[in-house]
Amino acid sequence: MKLYNTLTRKKEEFKPIDENEVKIYVCGPTVYNYFHIGNARPFVVFDTLRKYLAYRGKTVKYVQNFTDVDDKIINKAREEGVSAAEISEKYIEEYFKDAKALNVDMATVHPKVTENMNEIIAFVKDLVDKGYAYEADGDVYFSTRKFNDYGKLSKQNIEDLESGARVEPDDKKKDPLDFALWKARKSEDEPAWPSPWGLGRPGWHIECSVMSTKYLGETIDIHAGGQDLTFPHHENEIAQTEAKTGKPFANYWMHNGYITIDNEKMSKSKGNFFTVRDILKEYDGEVIRFFLLSGHYRSPINFSRELMDQAKSALARMQNAKNNLKHLAATGAASALSEQERQQLEEFAKYKQKFIDAMDDDLNTADAISAVFELIKDINTATRDGASKEFAGKCLALLDELTGVLGLLRDKEEDGAEIDEEVRRLVEERQEARKARNFARADEIRDILKARGITLEDTPQGVRVLLSTDKG
Repeated sequence: MKLYNTLTRKKEEFKPIDENEVKIYVCGPTVYNYFHIGNARPFVVFDTLRKYLAYRGKTVKYVQNFTDVDDKIINKAREEGVSAAEISEKYIEEYFKDAKALNVDMATVHPKVTENMNEIIAFVKDLVDKGYAYEADGDVYFSTRKFNDYGKLSKQNIEDLESGARVEPDDKKKDPLDFALWKARKSEDEPAWPSPWGLGRPGWHIECSVMSTKYLGETIDIHAGGQDLTFPHHENEIAQTEAKTGKPFANYWMHNGYITIDNEKMSKSKGNFFTVRDILKEYDGEVIRFFLLSGHYRSPINFSRELMDQAKSALARMQNAKNNLKHLAATGAASALSEQERQQLEEFAKYKQKFIDAMDDDLNTADAISAVFELIKDINTATRDGASKEFAGKCLALLDELTGVLGLLRDKEEDGAEIDEEVRRLVEERQEARKARNFARADEIRDILKARGITLEDTPQGVRVLLSTDKG
């Protein structure tokens, strides 16, 4: 498998430190609100990477943090007249609800900043003791110029950074490029912890360094996140971590591209800021996931109603293919595989290889999805006039295998959701009405279901329930 490494600016063969366990750290959310569609992209992309590595036989230790102390959390708490802890706990809980809707698995560990304060303080103290950091009136800053490789991830020259740096009038930093490791408490309502430098809280960058090294070790395989984190967040992580350990922090750095909204940058001021919670009111979580995987993860992707409707329609075609196979697996001929079916199954193996080749090429989910649709096309052709139960079952297993890697086409039973009993009841009632030759009631039920995006197809083997591919 080849992955594009932001550090080297090229695709490289992925070689984990330990063949038996891949260690991945992904930057998680700052929990002061529902996460937005831009946040969702790295969550879905790197969850897919994790699923694919597991599919290829790797054990993955996957850490994704929660930043649960931050200026944004404190300000939100002030606005609502509650504690910062209440805000962060509320939105951690809401994160898991929306992540589940997107079929994003829980990480191996979800560490919180507030639960790792002792480790953070010890890490900062070590940097001070080593001469890489200094205290100034209760704040602690990292001396950027003392780390010789600063800028190696973002490919920025320190002199160029200096020319663009702003110096605030009350700035206590020795150098405008230095960044905060520890912040002194400024007001009584600010969460604060005792430290060698007085009451305060960590800076943003130090948190990920501490939690990554604590749970994954001093050098990890993959550090991932959104493109916007490359500088300064990840650059600063590298500087402070490698200054402390003297070892490479991560061997591979992966960054997903930006999301635009109707070809414009997402911003609250423009009124084009969408949380996943907002989008879930109109689209299923799997539609969102499909949309986010429909382009290469490093390319920018544009979010629009038109593209979401296209994703909805494409996913419905996928789902209908699965439903058809489930129907045939239950009602098809009980005979053994015919020679033609055997040959067809051998032919379908090429799509599995195309899928693997695409995913091995820097997680190319767009081409992987194309391979799945090619498979579906051939399966639909092969089963147009029916099929044996065994053939349908094997086709279904292959389809489930590939879509499962992408986190798509979950059975509702698997997801813990109940089957829609009302739909089932209406289908059964329609069948009884047809037997009783009450065609008016049968047609009425068909129309009721159609209005809900469900189409019924009568076949010799029974009724097939299809999801509508209409936009809307």
